[in-house]
Amino acid sequence: MKSFAVDELLNSKTEPYFKEVDGAIPPMGERDLCVQVKAISINPLDTKRRALDQVSQSAQVPRILGWDASGIVKSIGAKVSLFNVGDEVYYAGEITRQGSYAEFQVVDERIVGHKPKSLTFERSAALALTSITAWEGLFERLRIPSVSLSSELSSEQHHSAQKTILIIGGAGGVGSMAIQLAKKVARLNVIATASRPQSVEWCQMMGADHVIDHTLDLVAQVRAMGLKHVDHVFILNDTDQHFAASCELIAPQGLICSIVPNQNALNMDVLRAKSAGFVWEAMFVRSKDRTPDMIEQHHLLNEVSRLIDLGVLKNTTTKVYSPIDANHLRLAHLDLQSHRAIGKIVLEGFG
Repeated sequence: MKSFAVDELLNSKTEPYFKEVDGAIPPMGERDLCVQVKAISINPLDTKRRALDQVSQSAQVPRILGWDASGIVKSIGAKVSLFNVGDEVYYAGEITRQGSYAEFQVVDERIVGHKPKSLTFERSAALALTSITAWEGLFERLRIPSVSLSSELSSEQHHSAQKTILIIGGAGGVGSMAIQLAKKVARLNVIATASRPQSVEWCQMMGADHVIDHTLDLVAQVRAMGLKHVDHVFILNDTDQHFAASCELIAPQGLICSIVPNQNALNMDVLRAKSAGFVWEAMFVRSKDRTPDMIEQHHLLNEVSRLIDLGVLKNTTTKVYSPIDANHLRLAHLDLQSHRAIGKIVLEGFG
C-alpha cells in the first residue's frame, strides 16, 4: 500500500515535507470499513499535526496524516451493517488512527457517510470534516433548531428566521459550510466575517446576508447595522482575539461556540451577567471516546449528501492537485499555511 508520511528529518513548523512509504493495510475491527481512497482534502488540523515539535511516544510512526477522504468500500468487518462492498463513501476519519494520505484507509462505519451522488470523488472529499464541525457546532453545541435528518424544513425553523448568527472566519472550510447550514437549514440572518475582497465575495456566494471585517472593530460594525446583540456566535478564527467582542455582542441567554483553542485565559465572568454560555466544538470526540451517539456522524453526513444532491448546499472545493504525491501534499500545506486559502484544497488520484 502506497502512503505519504511526514518526513521527520526535513519537516518543520513552516516547511512541510513528506515521503512515500510502503506498508500493510492497518488491521480491521468488526465495524470497520477498508476504503480505497480516491481523493482527500487538506484541513488546518493537518498542518498543526504535521508541525508538532516532537512525535509523542504514543504516536504512530511513520505519521500518516489526513482527515478527509472519499473512496470506495473494498472490504467490511464482520459486524458492519451500514455499508456494502462497492459503496461510494466520504468521511473525516479518526484522530487516533492512521490518516487518509494513503491508498487504503480503515475507518469505523459509524463515522462514514454515503458520498453525494451528484459529486465526483474529488468534490466529495472536501465536505466531511467541515460539514461535521459546522453541523455539530450549530445544531448541537449552539442548540439552533435544525431540519430533521429525514424530512424537509419544518415550521420550527421558520420561527427562528429573525434570529442572527455571527460567524467569525466565514471564508474557510468550516465557515463555508456553517454559512450555508445557518442560512439554508436554520434560516438565520447570517453575519459572516472576512478581510479581503475575494473572501468577502466567497462568503456572499455561500449565502451570508452581511459580511464584516474581522480585522476591525466587530462590535462597532455590528452596532452600525442597527443590532445591539446577536443570538449566536460561532468562532472559527482566533478565539483569543475575538472572545471579548463575542461576549459583548452575544444576547442575554445566548451561546458562543468556538473550534479554535485559546492560548490565554478566557474571562468567563463576562458572560455570567447575561446568563450566557460558551461551548467548544471538537468533532473527533465521538470517535476518540467512542461515545454512545457516535453513529450521529453517519446520519449527519448522509443528510449533508441529501442536501447536496437536492441543490440546497454547495460544494466548497476551490483548488485541486493531482495526483496525490509528496510534492502536491507539500504545496497544499503551504497554501493552507499562507492563511489566504478560501474554501477547500483537494488532492485526487494516486499516481
